[in-house]
Amino acid sequence: MTGEITQGQPPMPEEPAPEEPVRYEQRGAVALVTLNRPRYRNAQNSAMTYALDAAFARAVNTEDVAVIVLAGAGDHFCAGHDIGTAGRDVDVSFDRQAVLWWDHVGKAGADARYAREMEVYLGMCRRWREIPKPAIAMVQGACIAGGLMLAWVCDLIVAAEDAFFADPVVRMGIPGVEYFAHPWMLGPRFAKEALFTGDRFDAQRAYQLGMVNRVVPRAELASATFALAERIATMPPFGLALAKRAVNQCEDLMGMRPGMDSVFGLHHVAHAHNAEVSGDSLAGLDAHGMKNSGTKNSGTKNSGTKNSGSKAGG
Repeated sequence: MTGEITQGQPPMPEEPAPEEPVRYEQRGAVALVTLNRPRYRNAQNSAMTYALDAAFARAVNTEDVAVIVLAGAGDHFCAGHDIGTAGRDVDVSFDRQAVLWWDHVGKAGADARYAREMEVYLGMCRRWREIPKPAIAMVQGACIAGGLMLAWVCDLIVAAEDAFFADPVVRMGIPGVEYFAHPWMLGPRFAKEALFTGDRFDAQRAYQLGMVNRVVPRAELASATFALAERIATMPPFGLALAKRAVNQCEDLMGMRPGMDSVFGLHHVAHAHNAEVSGDSLAGLDAHGMKNSGTKNSGTKNSGTKNSGSKAGG
């Protein structure tokens, strides 16, 4: 990771060295955290997850950072969890940060899947949602499945006009991604439509639903996001932390946290069912299979995803 401090209005994040899954940069009172696997549309493997956690911790522990901006290098924010790239690391051990549970490596069946996904997916997202500093997702291009999870843990979302969103994992027989915030982010009716069809929806629709705060031209995405971040950074830090916690607590009192717990169990019933009937917890679908399934099963031009070795729930 790098830690240069630059001045002035920032450009969109450049594509940094490919060996860094996440890049950290401080710009005044704003920490810019950039997902950095543009070749794979920033598909999220475990190495990226733990690098992202370290970057968020660095921002929290840096006193003169007031706001965090989460971005994706290249043309897309994040196309989902890594289920097919050369960097897929599902069987690699990492020092666990989110939950106190045993390592998944070497375990069999549901034991391995449950331990890993409770840590790297549900647990990490919940941990990041509780960061005391405001976080803004700066979204362009694809924000699919696991990418939705990363955007949803942020407090605000600024989207480019070319951004699109989807959770297509029902095609795998799975009822949604692990961080199941759909009813709270989209409302129950549209959450069902998005899940039942797997279709993508654009930034303007996301804005109408209240999921996205602002939609701007792609060329203005960075300047608009940083202008908002810098305005927020002038507010008292403790007041921001308390206001964030207040809204989060109200969401949880509206059922978000226990709802996620219950759906996480359903998610793993689906994985186990797939493994029992097809021999594969993802129902034999990789990223290309997901894309082809979406094209085959829908007649709408906005359906399907353009994943590159990625999906949520891998």
